[in-house]
Amino acid sequence: MILVTGGAGYIGAVTVRELLDKGFAVRVLDKFLYGDAPLEEVRTRIDCVEGDICTLDEAILDGVDVVVHLAGLSNDPTAEFNPEANKRMNTFATRTLAEACKRKGIKRFIFASSCSIYDRGMMAEDIIQDEDSPVTPRAAYATSKYAAERALLELAGKDFQPTILRQGTVHGWSPRMRYDLVVNTFVRSAFEQGVLTVHCGGEMWRPLVDVTDVARCYVACMQADLDVVGGQIFNLSHKNYRILELAHWVKRALEGIVDAEIHVEYGSQTARDYRVSTRKIERVLGFRTRVSVEESARVMAAKVQAGIHADFHNPRYYNIKWLELLVEMEAHLKRLGSIF
Repeated sequence: MILVTGGAGYIGAVTVRELLDKGFAVRVLDKFLYGDAPLEEVRTRIDCVEGDICTLDEAILDGVDVVVHLAGLSNDPTAEFNPEANKRMNTFATRTLAEACKRKGIKRFIFASSCSIYDRGMMAEDIIQDEDSPVTPRAAYATSKYAAERALLELAGKDFQPTILRQGTVHGWSPRMRYDLVVNTFVRSAFEQGVLTVHCGGEMWRPLVDVTDVARCYVACMQADLDVVGGQIFNLSHKNYRILELAHWVKRALEGIVDAEIHVEYGSQTARDYRVSTRKIERVLGFRTRVSVEESARVMAAKVQAGIHADFHNPRYYNIKWLELLVEMEAHLKRLGSIF
């Protein structure tokens, strides 16, 4: 049995399907902040548990062989919206879950971390960073992920062997769609406005990876010898792109589907900026990504043309907008009391 925390999320919904396709039994633990619709078509094939990783019931781990830990706040705006909740969910809950796994004898634990911990700002020296590069995370999200990594490695031993994947900026179509990720934003903007807007001159670097490749990598880590992946950190990315270059690739991918122009804005130099090496995961695990940005953009465009996730103003597609709406509604309901 594979436990996927956050299994109804953007990456989780794709991961659950990948695991089912490979014949694994799957249990999902999710609070369903964004609803349970992303799992609707596979609901009868999984053990689905509604719950909060911050108040973990260890019974969720009964019969589990591997944990794929995806739950938590997942980008800078949501982390900065509530830094304490970010720390509680991304760091403390990760440690609590890992300690419970250790007590239960669950050795395999795959953790979705982030390449954003490498960010040193646009004024820093432009270098390609690997898993041994010194890091000093700056933003709340990156800091919480790095602290979780440290906690997992402190617990590592023969009876608990976590695998940490520092993921590049993810993109691509998912049953729990997001349009607040750079490639996805470009596709949405092409359809909605006919313009791809690039900020800060588009000079900043970003490692990119398609969500289906991320799910494939989880499976590869699960199937690898534990002596090879246990206690290891791997960067996961398809390629490093300058954002302006990325806009041109997306524009080219959408030719014949939707016409779009590129608009470049200049100004702030505070954008995230980092490049990473993927040599370790290719050498040690033999894992290589398959999905290019162009293919990913075309798949998303085809879904939009078919009317799937084409309601671009739906706040569920934007993590911070949805959380802000939920918090506002929660406060309103407390004041309102009973509706009828």
